[in-house]
Amino acid sequence: MIEWANTIIQGILTGGLYAMFATGLAIIFGVMRLVNITHGDLIVLAAFIAMVVIETTGFNPFLSLIIVLPIMFIIGYFLQRGILNYTLGDDLLPPLLVTFGLSIVIQNVLLEVFSADSQRLKAGAIETSSIQLTDGLSIGIFPLITLLTAVTMIILLQQLFNRTRLGRAFRATSDDPTTAQLMGINHKHIFGLAMGLALGLVAIAGVLMAVRSNFDPSIGPAKLLYAFEAVIIGGLGSLWGTLIGGIILGVAQNIGAKIDPGWQILAGHIAFLIILVFRPNGLFPRTRDD
Repeated sequence: MIEWANTIIQGILTGGLYAMFATGLAIIFGVMRLVNITHGDLIVLAAFIAMVVIETTGFNPFLSLIIVLPIMFIIGYFLQRGILNYTLGDDLLPPLLVTFGLSIVIQNVLLEVFSADSQRLKAGAIETSSIQLTDGLSIGIFPLITLLTAVTMIILLQQLFNRTRLGRAFRATSDDPTTAQLMGINHKHIFGLAMGLALGLVAIAGVLMAVRSNFDPSIGPAKLLYAFEAVIIGGLGSLWGTLIGGIILGVAQNIGAKIDPGWQILAGHIAFLIILVFRPNGLFPRTRDD
């Protein structure tokens, strides 16, 4: 029983990292209805930028976010304003094709600059420290920090969207960009800010991922898949649903690994398909009134 409880707890903590992957994706879809194929590669890009910052400045991974986060925000803003805004419309195919192309470009640039070698960011003793609950049952401090970070980011985002002028602009532009523009809102600028905000979250997710596990230029598509599954399980555009989706995915993977190590990834995909069959719109689909 203790072993199964530990498996579920570790799955919940893993789900916190998946939620961090997915939150930025949920914002992008929720505001712009944009399916961003390059999202996973941007997570990896943030990790490599953090690695360069750490090697250059000597900062620890968490302190490196002071530099990495604004860099990713700027990349996101100009990526949206310079390229992705021109692909938006009723047809979903252009943004899919463009972001797919960007994904290939980012992977190959990272491969050329950093090689295919696996990397990892070192954060010291916090990586292996844990809180012992009972015999055989413990909680890793760093995975717990990751989960709490995901919860905190979602709370802050909810406050931003519901209580600020910028948040109202995000929501108005999401509902009807044309009407919002007639009301004096520059929807292209708002879309740029939304992408910048999403990539700010990607910066945090990339650093947390790079401390928790190895990374290399080729792992972006796998991170994109986890993010997509978490978003779809929770309900497209729902932030709290995204957190629940990430936790479900993490728990399923850990239960699968408990049964058979080879089932870890498969179990998450099976859980995703089962939920999709019974709840095609996800567990907490976003409505126009949200």
